[in-house]
Amino acid sequence: MQAIVTGYSSGIGKAISEILEKNSYKVIKLKSRLDDTKALEKEVRQVLKKDDLSVLINCAGVGIFKPHEEISIDKIQELIDVNLTAPIILTNLCLRSLKKTKGHIINISSIEALRHSKFSALYTATKAGLRNFSLALFEELRRADVKVTNINPDLTKTNFFDEFNFEPSDNKNAYLNPKDIAKAVLEVLQFSGVISELTIRPQRLEIKKK
Repeated sequence: MQAIVTGYSSGIGKAISEILEKNSYKVIKLKSRLDDTKALEKEVRQVLKKDDLSVLINCAGVGIFKPHEEISIDKIQELIDVNLTAPIILTNLCLRSLKKTKGHIINISSIEALRHSKFSALYTATKAGLRNFSLALFEELRRADVKVTNINPDLTKTNFFDEFNFEPSDNKNAYLNPKDIAKAVLEVLQFSGVISELTIRPQRLEIKKK
């Protein structure tokens, strides 16, 4: 079985890639930048010429949390391109192949898609867009037997927080590990029905400032 996982080089994407490889999936690691649409299209079409796709996991994501007027136009475009436009385009490119295999699309959104946090307007907009794209696409693809799942992880201990002035606390009950999300992804793929949406949260809510 062949799978495309974006964001495979670190964090949740890396953990997902590793668990899929341990379970007989061939993980295709795209080299094109997600915001380079033409290069991305060319590479995906080349991949799909060789073999059909069983799984597409849109996991790559970037974030920023600050007053909206302080965010540069380039950064606004980057978040929209990586978090929302790229998954929509990748789904478009892969869908005919996924219909052949009766495959599965999993979009890694965020807990922020479900709430409205201070200084998160841009990030929330992209993740809420991805979530609603997923849920609407599920309805569209039911008759085609292509499964669609949206996953909303809460605070996960990864390098996602490297550039921010906050991060999860050291309390192990206040954050998720990437492997937790990866295990959930595998369970979703192995489930006989369809888990159209899954929200994964730690028991406690605690963050610390750097």
